[in-house]
Amino acid sequence: MTSQELAARLTSIGQSSVLRFWQELDEAGQRRLIEQITALDLDQIPGLVAKYVTGKYTPPIPSRFDPATPLPHDPQTPEQRKLYEDARKRGRELVRNGQVAALMVAGGQGTRLGHDGPKGEYPVTPIRKKPLFQVFAEQLLGHSRHYGRTIPWYIMTSEANDAATRAFFKKHDYFGYDPSAIFFFQQGMMPAFSFDGKMLLAEKDSLALSPGGNGDCYRSMVRSGALEDMKKRGIKHLSFFFVDNPLVHCIDEQFLGLHDLTGSDISSKAIPKASPEERVGVFAMADGKLQVVEYSDMPRELAAQTNPDGSLRYSSASIGIHAFRVDLVERIGSGEFKLPWHRAEKKVPCIDEQGSRVKPQQPNAVKLEMFMFDVLPLSHNPLVYMTQRGEEFSPVKNAEGNDSPATSRRDQIRRAARWLEACGVEIPRTGEGEVDAVIEISSKFAANLEQLMARKHELPRIQRGATVYIE
Repeated sequence: MTSQELAARLTSIGQSSVLRFWQELDEAGQRRLIEQITALDLDQIPGLVAKYVTGKYTPPIPSRFDPATPLPHDPQTPEQRKLYEDARKRGRELVRNGQVAALMVAGGQGTRLGHDGPKGEYPVTPIRKKPLFQVFAEQLLGHSRHYGRTIPWYIMTSEANDAATRAFFKKHDYFGYDPSAIFFFQQGMMPAFSFDGKMLLAEKDSLALSPGGNGDCYRSMVRSGALEDMKKRGIKHLSFFFVDNPLVHCIDEQFLGLHDLTGSDISSKAIPKASPEERVGVFAMADGKLQVVEYSDMPRELAAQTNPDGSLRYSSASIGIHAFRVDLVERIGSGEFKLPWHRAEKKVPCIDEQGSRVKPQQPNAVKLEMFMFDVLPLSHNPLVYMTQRGEEFSPVKNAEGNDSPATSRRDQIRRAARWLEACGVEIPRTGEGEVDAVIEISSKFAANLEQLMARKHELPRIQRGATVYIE
């Protein structure tokens, strides 16, 4: 597209102001701006502005909420026991037949952790200080070796960290993973808008861009060629997780089997909500459709409701672990399903009409994002499975306090100890019941409890106060 064609196109959608410094730019700057603008879906901009920016549309809050009914972690009836047994078998078949791939969202930076780079580079394990990327690579290696075939791994980065992520993997020789089985792709970017609907400039030659939310992963898979790669490989199901949770089971055969046998388009794991005040979304039936209801949208009186046994009535907390069918991605990519956008007013650094830098003290812009769980009410037979917090969820989000490196290392040690105890290993404990040792189990040795049980004859004794790395 020539500069004249671009100018005409922008004028037709009311966004010609982004070219106001065009004559001041050198050739590289003009090329950068053209590339950013043409990467956008310009046809959708006027509608988005009218609906979400100047129109200030927000999705209506449902008129009625009912608790979701997740499948329990442990089967409660003979029928459930049979279903779970069949699911484990089916999940193993899916992995063994090459029909499952891992999908990791890794577009974030480690800024809140004091790390200048992709969050996946941050060291998290209690002894070897392995970075998050290595934790997942080794877990997938463990599963790949167990099944005798390499599991394809799709990694969604962002514009901010794509090059650094690829360089980190290359520097570490992909942590032993087959590079041909790894597919990096970038999350789509969206411009920030002024309150009157104009796209903002971060610099004279750059739009003020930010990721379009984790819900954009569906469209990004289509745009990047990842979906086409999955189809060529025969992938039918994706195991989805975020990069910040080192306890996640990248491959969970029972969960994948339940997802497949029940005919679910998208399946989700949940954990019991810790308290009514915990700032997490919950799975609920909202106006008869399964949805994730954000904590800010859940009426306080409902969030505090309890069952006769004292447990929270709305207790199924969303933790960002899903399985979904590749067919679902294709249907979203084809436009059959359209996810809603969410509007947020933010402070966005930019330049003004004169080209001067603006660092706002108050919100000055609208950002638009899509959330992946918004596909739930659109999909067929969405399933929720209740898992255990200590087994699968201890993210690294904050430098200190809850969801910090310290709490995650603690929880990794606790889980390793429970696995070893299940294998008959005696674990020394303090008077308060905490593990009196530092333990780390390499996923290359065992990626889950079942694999550890198969090697329990190789497990060492754990001495009080010892540091034990099992590899």
